[in-house]
Amino acid sequence: MEAGKNYIVGVFSDEDVLMKAIKHIRSNDVKIDEVYSPFPVHGIDEALGYKRSRLSIVAFLFGLTGTTLALTMQFWMMGVDWPMIIGGKNFAALPTFIPITFELTVLLSALGMVATFFLVSNLKPYKKPRIFDVRITNDKHVVAVDMAKNPLDKSAIESVLKGSGAEEVNEKVFE
Repeated sequence: MEAGKNYIVGVFSDEDVLMKAIKHIRSNDVKIDEVYSPFPVHGIDEALGYKRSRLSIVAFLFGLTGTTLALTMQFWMMGVDWPMIIGGKNFAALPTFIPITFELTVLLSALGMVATFFLVSNLKPYKKPRIFDVRITNDKHVVAVDMAKNPLDKSAIESVLKGSGAEEVNEKVFE
């Protein structure tokens, strides 16, 4: 966490007002750092201009790695390293490998997505979270505007937030 981060925080009660406010704030050239909500709000990612997540591509690549690893492991064990004839079947019978291949594909996909999500989101066990308002886990929506990323001054950002329907506008400083 960077020392001395200044934020202007707008507090909203209604998600419909919040969605209109996001469009209003962005149209006034104010860069929103993040929006916090106690529940998912449909369409908020499009309103904020977020791009589609590439996590599905990562999941596919980890799944492909799991499939390749499972088939290679089984073909090596049953066909090369320690071949055994079980019930008169081939050493490397693909249909018998399907359950283990499926399980390893799902396992590596899930673990890879979790690890990638934590890495990309910068979620570390020792990182202290920024709490903009304690009511964001209960009933309020919060729009956080980073002062360092905006060309407008504090009073202009506050007036834009108030003009967009914010119930409260506060300044929050993180050390």
